[in-house]
Amino acid sequence: MHIRPDIKIIGFDADDTLWASEPYYRALEQVFCDLVQDIMPPEISSRELYKTELGNMPLYGYGAKAYTLSIIETALRISNNKLPETSIQTILEAGKNLADSPLELLDNVEAVLKNLSLRYKLIVATKGDLLDQERKLKKSKLESYFHHIEIMSDKQTGDYQKLFQHLDIKAEEFLIIGNSLKSDVLPVLELGGYAIHIPYHTTWLHEKMDACNLPQERFIKVESITQILQDCPWIF
Repeated sequence: MHIRPDIKIIGFDADDTLWASEPYYRALEQVFCDLVQDIMPPEISSRELYKTELGNMPLYGYGAKAYTLSIIETALRISNNKLPETSIQTILEAGKNLADSPLELLDNVEAVLKNLSLRYKLIVATKGDLLDQERKLKKSKLESYFHHIEIMSDKQTGDYQKLFQHLDIKAEEFLIIGNSLKSDVLPVLELGGYAIHIPYHTTWLHEKMDACNLPQERFIKVESITQILQDCPWIF
């Protein structure tokens, strides 16, 4: 049975929770796969790219620039440094387009933010490249709904602990809403907070995990952001 906690702050993930992001990354991946298709089939080149991404995360972090660099590195490696200069230029241009891609708000996001902002302090708690996320927030025109913007280099329990200290709240007074079980939901639940999972139709491999063994009294899954207002037992 769900209890009614004293939620003081609601945090929203940004990419693929407030606006579309992953489809633009997958489009760049397709550019890469097409350029190297004479070397290896797409399913293998995608795996090679993911291995490069994992190795580069401690150095580059997340975001469009990190992804573009990993694509170039992978393309050069699997081609034995024989990738044509024109192909590298194609990847660079596609990477710039990714960094400055259109901002597509997901359905009903602003209406839900407007409703919740009348009753709660809202924040953005997202990860990625600082410039990337600042650019997206500006394009979104949603900044006025948020009490605080937190752009993290990663989203693990230690990162959320620092956020709670900055906000001067306890974990049990915080509710996170996001599309990633791994980055949004699990760390907050581990600290004693509350989480709502809104799956997105496309999920990066690095963010995938099983939802089993999550504390059901502090976790719910909904199919759309509007369902939060109708079915969340902690929001009133």
